[in-house]
Amino acid sequence: MGSLVDELRRREAAARADADRLRARIGELAEELAGAEERASRLAITLAEVTLVLEEPATAERQAAQGKQRPASPIGAVTVPPWQEGADALALPRCYQDLLEVAADAGRPLRAGEFAAAAGLPTGKAKVEGLRSRLRLLAERGWLAPAPGGLYALADHAGETLKPGQ
Repeated sequence: MGSLVDELRRREAAARADADRLRARIGELAEELAGAEERASRLAITLAEVTLVLEEPATAERQAAQGKQRPASPIGAVTVPPWQEGADALALPRCYQDLLEVAADAGRPLRAGEFAAAAGLPTGKAKVEGLRSRLRLLAERGWLAPAPGGLYALADHAGETLKPGQ
C-alpha cells in the first residue's frame, strides 16, 4: 500500500510544480500583454493626432471656400488659441469646435467618453485618451472648464456667451 501512497505524493508534487511553472508563465505573459497594450494605445493616439494634423489644411481650405475666415496657421499645425473676450469658436479647428458644441448641448460637465459618444467618435480606450488630451488642451486655453473627477464643461466667462462653430 505504501507504494500507491508514494506514487500519489509524487504525482501531486509534479502537478504542483506544473501549476507553479504555469503561474510564473502567466505573470510573464501578463507583463508582455500590458506592454503591448500600452504600445498599441500610444500608437492609436499618435495616429489620431497625425490624422488631425494632416486634415487641418483641408479644413482651412474648405472654410475659406465657404467664406469663413480663420487665423492663418503654419501648414500642418493644429492651433488652439487661448480664449479671449469676444473670441469665436471658428478660430479653432473643426474637431475642437465639435467638442465645444457637445459641451454647449449637454449643459452639464461630461467625461471624455461621454464627449466621444455625443460627438459620434469611437469610444475605445485609446481613442478616448486622445480625445481627453484635446479636452485638456481646450481647458488649458480657457475654452472649457475642468471639473473634479475628470469632467469638462463649457467655460463660463463672466456672462460671456461662447459661440460654438456652425
